[in-house]
Amino acid sequence: MSSPKTLLITGVSSGFGRAIAQEALAAGHRVVGTVRNAEARQSFEALAAARAFARILDVTDFDAIDSVIAEVEADIGPVDVLVNNAGYGHEGVMEESPLEDMRRQFDVNVFGAVAMMKAVLPYMRGRRRGHILNITSMGGFITMPGIAYYCGSKFALEGISDTLGKEVAAFGIAVTAVAPGSFRTDWAGRSMLRTPRSIADYDALFDPIRKGREEKSGKQLGDPRKAARTMLAIIDSDSPPSHLLLGSDALELVREKLATSAAEIDKWEAVTRSTDG
Repeated sequence: MSSPKTLLITGVSSGFGRAIAQEALAAGHRVVGTVRNAEARQSFEALAAARAFARILDVTDFDAIDSVIAEVEADIGPVDVLVNNAGYGHEGVMEESPLEDMRRQFDVNVFGAVAMMKAVLPYMRGRRRGHILNITSMGGFITMPGIAYYCGSKFALEGISDTLGKEVAAFGIAVTAVAPGSFRTDWAGRSMLRTPRSIADYDALFDPIRKGREEKSGKQLGDPRKAARTMLAIIDSDSPPSHLLLGSDALELVREKLATSAAEIDKWEAVTRSTDG
C-alpha cells in the first residue's frame, strides 16, 4: 500500500461493501460507509475506532447526497476513493414484472450510483485526483432469462462508467467498473427481490432457473474477501483498468458472449455495410 486513503463505500452492512470495508480497514485505510439505520451505524463504527465512520444514507434519497458528501469532506477529510457498491438484484420474467420494480431497480443500481459520482466529482476534480469503483456485474456483459431489469441496470452502469472515465481522465480521476461473477454474498438470497410467477407459458424456461439460483445461494465459487483485496490492489495501481471481471465464471461467460457476438457481426457484415450511402 503506497499510502493510507479515505474510501467512501455505499452499502457496508453486508456483501461486497462489508468485505471491502473490512479489508480496507485492515490495510490501514479510513472508511466512510453508508448504512440504513442507527444500529448498523454503531456496528460499523465499532470495526475500527477513529478510522471507521458511518453515515445514514439511502442512495435513492437524491436530495440528501450532496450535503452528506459535503459534511464528509469537511469533517472527515478528502474522499480519495468512491466505491459504489449499494445495489440489489431483481428476479422475474420481464412480462410478469411490474414497471415499478424496474424503476426501483434503476433508482438504486443506476441513479443512486450516478448521484454519488456527481456529488464527489467536484472535490476530486478540484484536487486533480481520485478513483471511482462501480460494482457492476457479469450481468452487465451477459444476460440470463429472469433478470432483465437487473442486467439492464448493470449494462447501464457499465456504459456510464466507461463514458465517465473518458471525461475525467485528464483530471487525474480513474473510473473502474468491477464486474463480479457469482460470489458468496446475499445477492441471490435475502437481498433479492423476486416477482411472483403468473404466466404458465414461462414455467418450463424459468422455474428451473429460479430453483437453481436459490439452491446455489451461499455456495458460489467466489470469495468476497478475495474480491475485496483485489479491489484494494486496483485503487493502488498507477494504471487501473476501466473494466475488471472478477471470478472464473465471469471470465468464461463473458469470453463466450464476446465470441458469439463477433461471429454474429461477421455473419451479418454485408447487411451492415449495405446501409452506407
